[in-house]
Amino acid sequence: MASDRKDDPGAAVVFGASGGIGSALLAELGSRRAGAPVLGLSRRGDPPLDLQDETSIAAAVAKAADLGEIRLAVISTGALHAPGLAPEKSLSRVTPEGLAAAFAINTIGPALILKHLAPHLPRRGRVLVAALSARVGSIGDNRLGGWYGYRASKAALNQVIRTASIELARRNPEVLCVALHPGTVVTSLSRPIVGDDPAAQTPEDAARRLLDILDGLAPGDNGRFFDVRGEPVPW
Repeated sequence: MASDRKDDPGAAVVFGASGGIGSALLAELGSRRAGAPVLGLSRRGDPPLDLQDETSIAAAVAKAADLGEIRLAVISTGALHAPGLAPEKSLSRVTPEGLAAAFAINTIGPALILKHLAPHLPRRGRVLVAALSARVGSIGDNRLGGWYGYRASKAALNQVIRTASIELARRNPEVLCVALHPGTVVTSLSRPIVGDDPAAQTPEDAARRLLDILDGLAPGDNGRFFDVRGEPVPW
């Protein structure tokens, strides 16, 4: 139910709240929002959020909408490794199954979240919608090659975000829909790849920086792609 209070910050929801970054975002939002509703949705939640099951996505979004006006939504989902999915270092490793898995998790799932989320977003006032992308999804910044499925699916996610930002702004000129690169973050899944990278962050540090970026967005930032320092990333 929508609130009539002008100072009501509305509800915040994190999709993918069981992951390293997602759980840190949920905790940080809980400490920042002074009792305002905060909901984390994940595969282990109630209802469970399955990126490859649109019915479960619709049910999860409906639960979030029950909290009130959704003023902040962060899609913190994605995978580099999963059953049938691994980063390909060369074209010889590319398979139809691997590409399909990458797009199902990194592109199609977030697109369906946006599909079901859009009707529940307020038509007036500031609204923040963000999806965690990756710098390796930048076509302009690709200098190393490899990781075909992950790069391509994140590049496709960027296009989804950019396109959604235009549609959502037609409904509410104050909406800010952006893609975010969280930087190198040490989680249980990323540790074998990250190793001893001195630039690696804890999930908690990444969450604070990402939310600071969202808090600082200006009206002209709708539809843009930012890294964890708040710097624009080329598409």
